[in-house]
Amino acid sequence: MNQRLAGKVALVTGSARGIGLAIARAFAREGASVVIADVNEASAEEAASGLLREGGRAMAVAVDVADPTSIAGMMEAILRRHGRLDILVNNAGVGGNTPFLETSLADWNRIIGINLTGAFLVAQACAREMVRVGGGKIVNIASLSGQRGGNGRAAYGAAKAGLELLTKVMAVELAEHNINVNNIAPGAIETEMAKFAHDEATRAAYNYLIPMTRYGTPEEIADAAVFLCSDESRYVHGHTLNVDGGFRAAGLMFKRAAPPAA
Repeated sequence: MNQRLAGKVALVTGSARGIGLAIARAFAREGASVVIADVNEASAEEAASGLLREGGRAMAVAVDVADPTSIAGMMEAILRRHGRLDILVNNAGVGGNTPFLETSLADWNRIIGINLTGAFLVAQACAREMVRVGGGKIVNIASLSGQRGGNGRAAYGAAKAGLELLTKVMAVELAEHNINVNNIAPGAIETEMAKFAHDEATRAAYNYLIPMTRYGTPEEIADAAVFLCSDESRYVHGHTLNVDGGFRAAGLMFKRAAPPAA
């Protein structure tokens, strides 16, 4: 079996569950040694144990991506275990769905601090190691909310829009170091959080706006991440890959009436 990430050490933040865990599982299947990093240490340990039971190579580490000291501790643990880092997926983040006029400064700072500043801090620490070993792959998990205006997305959308631009700057500056940097922008994805938070009206709205008329799966995001972190994407750089069932591409959509009977 051709394992596209064989011999690579891959860090996935926020990977104790959901999209992050699906990416970690896909990376392990493709031969990578995976670092499960999450603010919830017990959940990270449980996720890493699951990958080990499935025959993968994994370790768990606790990290608060908004805390430089915590990030330094994570990097120390990774380098002590593996001596290098080849892949980063910046997946850790928090959601937000508060109307603009009701968004507090505390909520704004928390969401920006984790989703944008946290991604910056982790990427900078990892990129420094990738420069040392001669290259690597970085994938930031952005969002459709950073590309389109949406109700309640003032802080979250601003953070994800900033992450898209940060990715472009990283791509330009890190190219000379043989580090590919790209984004994945998921659409509506069927995570445990979505199952809990999306009511029937929300689901109906998404299904109307998505040409494929369904939510995506975490595994479909993971497949895109494998591609962007494999050698197959060696000339893909500074790109945002929407994995959204056509949501971003769609304009006016309506059901055509059935042709009249002959």
